[in-house]
Amino acid sequence: MKAVILAGGKGRRLEPYTTIIPKPLMPIGDKSILEIILRQLREHGIRDVTIAVGHLAELIMAFCGDGGRFGLSITYSREEKPLGTAGCLGLIKGDLSDPFLMMNGDVLTTLPFSAFMDCHNRNGAVATIALNKRDYFIDFGIVETDGDGNIVGYTEKPGFEHYVSMGVYAFDPRVLDYITPYEYIDFPDLIRILLAAGETVRAYTYDGYWLDIGRVDDYQEANSEMSPFYGASGAGGG
Repeated sequence: MKAVILAGGKGRRLEPYTTIIPKPLMPIGDKSILEIILRQLREHGIRDVTIAVGHLAELIMAFCGDGGRFGLSITYSREEKPLGTAGCLGLIKGDLSDPFLMMNGDVLTTLPFSAFMDCHNRNGAVATIALNKRDYFIDFGIVETDGDGNIVGYTEKPGFEHYVSMGVYAFDPRVLDYITPYEYIDFPDLIRILLAAGETVRAYTYDGYWLDIGRVDDYQEANSEMSPFYGASGAGGG
């Protein structure tokens, strides 16, 4: 089973840290985010990994090498110009002949990758997206009007539930038919193209730990809660 890790972004929201260190190499305790991910993938039976690199690529390649010290075989796909979050797939079409896992290189989660891939392999979809529920609360009273200045509703500090993408995907190789090499494409655009073509895209809901290290406070939170990231796994759904 193969995994593709996206590790080419500049991580602007984590500057100035990411000016000299690529975001996937930011330390969480005594391991980098990327090392945690690589060790989790191996724990779930994945041995073949391609890392898509761009910003500060040499540092990531020097750190990971050929993957031997992680018990993995690691290769690299280097973007000379940004191709979007899905565009790197166009550069490695020849290496993706079986269903594969793809994930962002700044995600910390206890998602059971092997169970996730098993679910995808059973459901027959072109793509399966891992989802996590998020609760949002508004700190103000929400007032509804009818357009004529009349108040017709009032809700005090409402809350909302949404399912959000975890940045972890399973793909069937036929997804590559929708990607042109060297053309820019982001994941939301790819999913819209798949749906418009009548392809089946499934959800895999997971209520366990997930954190996208996108901002300084996310990074600080991750370092204050290191224990879930070291070899832990959890249960998911389909």
